Amino acid sequence: MAPEPAASSPRRRRDDTRKPHITFLIRTLLLACKIARGAAALIRVLCLAAVAAPAKSLLAAATAAFALVNAPCVRYMNQAALGRSFTGTFCGDLVAGAMAHSWRLLVQGLTSLMFLCARADEYVRPPPSPLVLMAHDKPASHPQQVHISVVGAKKMCISWVTDDRSAPSVVEYGRSPGKYTASAAGDHTTYHYFFYKSGAIHHATIGPLEPGTTYYYRCGKAGDELSLRTPPATLPIEFVVIGDLGQTGWTASTLSHIGGGDYDMLLLPGDLSYADTQQPLWDSFGRLVQPLASARPWMVTAGNHEMEALPVVELAPFAAYNARWRMPHEESGSRSNLYYSFDAAGGAAHVVMLGSYAAFGEGSEQRRWLEADLARVDRRRTPWLLVLLHAPWYNTNQAHQGEGEKMRLAMERMLYEARVDVVFAGHVHAYERFTRIYDNEADSRGPMYITIGDGGNREGLALRFIADHRSAHLSVFREASFGHGRLRIVNETSAVWTWHRNDDEYATVRDEVWIESLAAGKQSIARTAGRHTDEL
Repeated sequence: MAPEPAASSPRRRRDDTRKPHITFLIRTLLLACKIARGAAALIRVLCLAAVAAPAKSLLAAATAAFALVNAPCVRYMNQAALGRSFTGTFCGDLVAGAMAHSWRLLVQGLTSLMFLCARADEYVRPPPSPLVLMAHDKPASHPQQVHISVVGAKKMCISWVTDDRSAPSVVEYGRSPGKYTASAAGDHTTYHYFFYKSGAIHHATIGPLEPGTTYYYRCGKAGDELSLRTPPATLPIEFVVIGDLGQTGWTASTLSHIGGGDYDMLLLPGDLSYADTQQPLWDSFGRLVQPLASARPWMVTAGNHEMEALPVVELAPFAAYNARWRMPHEESGSRSNLYYSFDAAGGAAHVVMLGSYAAFGEGSEQRRWLEADLARVDRRRTPWLLVLLHAPWYNTNQAHQGEGEKMRLAMERMLYEARVDVVFAGHVHAYERFTRIYDNEADSRGPMYITIGDGGNREGLALRFIADHRSAHLSVFREASFGHGRLRIVNETSAVWTWHRNDDEYATVRDEVWIESLAAGKQSIARTAGRHTDEL
């Protein structure tokens, strides 16, 4: 009788079960090494190509290489977010995850470096203020980042975000707290940016609403009750104007100085969150401004910090801005969210928001739209015409010299012939007010130009003005301080503009000027206050 085979020991059985996992891990590591060597070889090829190849060919090759590496990393991140395996094994997912996260950190680091290099200026700013980051600790279905904007004469668009992408896009509202007599359904969208995927971004239009009336509302059938006040249907009306806001301690000071309810609408000529590709900062910014932006309409236009586009990487510019800050462009006949217009005070004021970073030259869509929009304005019915854009056309600060010149040459005559009363701009992180100008000369029939890019951004103030600048004789008041402005249109002929500096405990009025509408056929300035000659 043949002898029975000896039973295998427990230790040998454990070794046998480990062998497949160890073998797979070794193979995976070898594969990772091959990929690394391949990436190094690809980099060497690209470096050699950079010397010999044309720029377009090099860009195409770089784009293809980026897509080749980025696509599987994005797929891994999406699968991991859904709790699914990417490779089918624990060890494989471990290695793939390490590579994907390393790639994410590398891309984010390079992106931030590129933006810092792009923002490098010839002047030196003061140390940046720390960011004020607003966390969200509510349930996923709880509405956050609520802001409102006007839509036509009697409607309002309510926008908000929920982490729960299945939350309803519904707004309930009424004139009494807790008593909602009407509701409106809207829609929602999401967007991707590298490995970031936004929550559900909801937009719902409510109305018709009565002018100058307080309404109470709730978003998504959940969360807190908020209130808003609709703008008046007649003059007077008061606008708050701030640019280059950001989310720093300086920003918080500006928002506190603006305060609660003693104005009707806020206008912002570009540079909102300063997220600069770091998409969670858009969420933090929305939470920071919600107390003000949910109570009064915020009408905004895009600045350079909203672009968030990069070479090689195929990311649509203004993706976050367009998804989050939907403005009433279609109602004004515009095909782009980057430029639009609207009426205020029952049509007594017409406000035009232009896009400094949308095409504006001869034959461009923006130029055709602007011509048609200005042609529709009847100055007998609309005595006040205001324009906002980001890059200033007139600027004696050392920062951003000449960046708005091409747009000025393309569009200034159109604004002059339409008798625009005031042009507000941002971009330069200081305050400056010019007299009425046309084509670099004082002209009582031209617009008054005001730069107000001093909302509180993280980059700090632009401290240096050029004493012998060719436009220095047109600059009436200038100061490098954070602050905000207010334009109160009193009646059909008169308005008062004040600039409030943040340096003091209270919002001190540092500059003041009375303006007469060009529809009245008179020059604007009646008096000024608080101007220091050593700042001119």
